[in-house]
Amino acid sequence: MLNQSVSRATLRAAQAPRTCRNISSRTLRSQVRTATHPYAQRRQQHFVRSVATVTLLGATATAFQWVNGESFLREGHAEEPPKEEEVELKFEAPRRQAQSADENRSIISSQHLQVQKSWENPGVYAWGSNTGKTVAPESDERYIKTPRRIRYFDGKLLRDVKLDRNFGVAIDERGDLLQWGTAFSPDVTEPTKTLRGLNLRSLAISRDRIIALSSSGSVYSIPVSGAEQKEGPKPASTSWIPFWGGSNDISYRTRTPENLGWSERVTEIASGLEHALMLTSTGRVFSFASGTQNFPSKGQLGIPGLSWENRPAGAYDMPHEITTLKGFPVKKIATGDYHSLVCDSEGRAFTFGDNTAGQLGFPFNAEATYVDAPSLLPTQKLYAGSGQQAKVSNVFAGGNTSFLAVDATRPDSNRINADTWAFGFGLTGQLGIGRWVHTCPDPVKVAAFSGLFEWDEGNNSVIPIRLSTISVGASHAAAVMDNVASVAVSGRTNKLTHNDTNWGRDILFWGNNEFYQIGSGKRSNVATPTYIQPLDQSAEQERAANAAGVKALREKEMHRFQITPRQRVRVNGRMVEFEQKVECGRGCTAVFSAV
Repeated sequence: MLNQSVSRATLRAAQAPRTCRNISSRTLRSQVRTATHPYAQRRQQHFVRSVATVTLLGATATAFQWVNGESFLREGHAEEPPKEEEVELKFEAPRRQAQSADENRSIISSQHLQVQKSWENPGVYAWGSNTGKTVAPESDERYIKTPRRIRYFDGKLLRDVKLDRNFGVAIDERGDLLQWGTAFSPDVTEPTKTLRGLNLRSLAISRDRIIALSSSGSVYSIPVSGAEQKEGPKPASTSWIPFWGGSNDISYRTRTPENLGWSERVTEIASGLEHALMLTSTGRVFSFASGTQNFPSKGQLGIPGLSWENRPAGAYDMPHEITTLKGFPVKKIATGDYHSLVCDSEGRAFTFGDNTAGQLGFPFNAEATYVDAPSLLPTQKLYAGSGQQAKVSNVFAGGNTSFLAVDATRPDSNRINADTWAFGFGLTGQLGIGRWVHTCPDPVKVAAFSGLFEWDEGNNSVIPIRLSTISVGASHAAAVMDNVASVAVSGRTNKLTHNDTNWGRDILFWGNNEFYQIGSGKRSNVATPTYIQPLDQSAEQERAANAAGVKALREKEMHRFQITPRQRVRVNGRMVEFEQKVECGRGCTAVFSAV
């Protein structure tokens, strides 16, 4: 039976078309066996039934979708756009409408709000190291990372403030001295009045003493320690009332030079850790020892050869005139920890004292680490080949760093380039030149404060942007620019529109940030001058909430601290002229309302 089937298959293969005759006999036999196997026939039948079932189900599903008006293609891949009446348009939320012109100004301008708040809420913001209870007397926190108000000074105006990590001092509006911090008294948790009735005007601090200048030109040296103030010798007080005498309850020494002219008086003071300088109204400079622990020994007094062993008879801290500067009427003075700078009315600068980091502007000499006589800085070399004439307009110093503000002009042009030069120690960025430099004896231009100009709308001309001041701490600094400010909106707004706003002066910070003294909230050092956030951050957040609809990028650009310039405004029902000032101390910083 099997043989007959194979014979028939072979016969049909022989009769097949020519194209099929190349199939091998082995393949043919395999096909014959598969076709004649009983199980193969069953699999073919099952396959046919499966295909028929799937086809039937597919046709049913397609018919169902067709009846319901939907397409398989639309279901899986495409979406029909919604009908126009179903589209819901979302518009940007409108800005809250201001209820007054001043409220409108606060909404549209962060700078205006800062100026307004500084007038409405005068006081002191402080930040940095709090190990000595200086920046937050009532707190046990070691660091205050961002500006925080000292509650005691809320609503108060001050004449001056100076800060150290272990103590703080201030002069109130009446001219009385206030002190706080652990170096003053570990039990005091808020500023306390100490020296009264001398009408003090400005302050300088050494390692352990306070140097104070009165409005009359008298200079006083007061110990920082409250215990020493009580136990030390007290000067006899005088009174115009007959037989009214006694002793002052605070120990202090008067250090006003004795050989001043008839109308000559001290107009400015500055102090390092161990020495202090006094500038008189005639341009003379005096120096004296301002510390109790050590006598100045690094030439910072500017008296050649003066030492503890050969000092003249009398008190160790008696004033000495720096006679080397005679004939050079000095107009500005500055002191670092162990060095000094002065500049005269002709734009010449002199330096003396310690030079281990090049802070005098001269190369370091291992055989002579300090210069004990004022030496002229060759500032004209800074502009060699440019044809510009350089005049030093101001000097600044602190720690082991120094700064010069220079006006550079061409003889054939009236245009002035206002530049700032830095030299000295800069390992933690305190030179502000964008680099970390261990020693820098050659002055380097600070790009952030050099060659800047702006348009003065009042004079319709381009003017240079000069430095207003630099407050230099032990290892960080802050610069206030003398850019054009606006404080016209101060109550008399009859000639102003609702969009006229106030703005202050730019202030930038840089240097060491170990104790968060930069105020950025971060601890990294800053080698390039930078802005920080506004002092009253809660007010800024409220303004941002009211100004809904302003783009985030614009908000970020507007959020920077600007310091308020001097203006006469109403405070607590009286008209007072005051401004904001910045003070960089040893590891801490303060901004205060200054009369």
